[in-house]
Amino acid sequence: MAANIAAVEAMVAQAAGQGAKLIATPENTFLMESAYAKATADRAPKQERIFYTQESHPGVLAAQGWAKQYAVWILLGSVFVAAEETGKMFNRSLLINPQGGIAAHYDKIHLFDVEVGDGQVYHESAKIAAGGKAVVTPCAGAVLGMTVCYDVRFPQLYRALAKAGANILAVPSAFTQTTGEAHWHVLLRARAIENGCFVIAPAQTGTHPGNRKTYGHSLVVDPWGGIVADGGTEPGVTMVEIDLGEVEKTRARIPSLQHDRSFDFV
Repeated sequence: MAANIAAVEAMVAQAAGQGAKLIATPENTFLMESAYAKATADRAPKQERIFYTQESHPGVLAAQGWAKQYAVWILLGSVFVAAEETGKMFNRSLLINPQGGIAAHYDKIHLFDVEVGDGQVYHESAKIAAGGKAVVTPCAGAVLGMTVCYDVRFPQLYRALAKAGANILAVPSAFTQTTGEAHWHVLLRARAIENGCFVIAPAQTGTHPGNRKTYGHSLVVDPWGGIVADGGTEPGVTMVEIDLGEVEKTRARIPSLQHDRSFDFV
């Protein structure tokens, strides 16, 4: 974790130096310790498998310092923090304000319990407790809807966030190589189009312990579904300028948020 914190710090400094106002990082920002891959956990140093609280997590504490140092918003894609009543962890996304305070947090609602055909079995609920609350929050002049990774397959969550005022939907992720190749771009573009929102989706990339492979391709998608930026498969910083006026224009062209109707089955 210490090496990853240092690596993230360097990229935060780079982004802030280029004028970033909001810096977003992937799911499992500081440690890709799989909650469902035993081989990874067995090889991880014991001290890196402590159930940290939000207040004691070294990555969270570091990020709070960076946000204050550079006067930027930081969206930590997610970290594992103790869900003490359950004996499990929350997969928690955190929004840190430019004063270094925790402005909001979101605990991943939809847990990744699947077999995708890549030789691994993913059973997130074995060690992760599901969240139960959707979150929208002011952020850098925008209204951010917070989600994590597998949530992207549940469009009703994003509809609710948009109707609650979100104009940017965040989807920090660690998508598998297999599912990413098939679904990543189309799912994110769909969530943007359906809701007339920008989508920002910072994503893990590369091969991790236990031979887990993630797809990369951090994306920013505009409200019309156009891909504004694609970070590719190498770690790094991708800078994007977002014009929130595009949200209003797109929703005026296709006001689908106003056209939802309830219905019954015959």
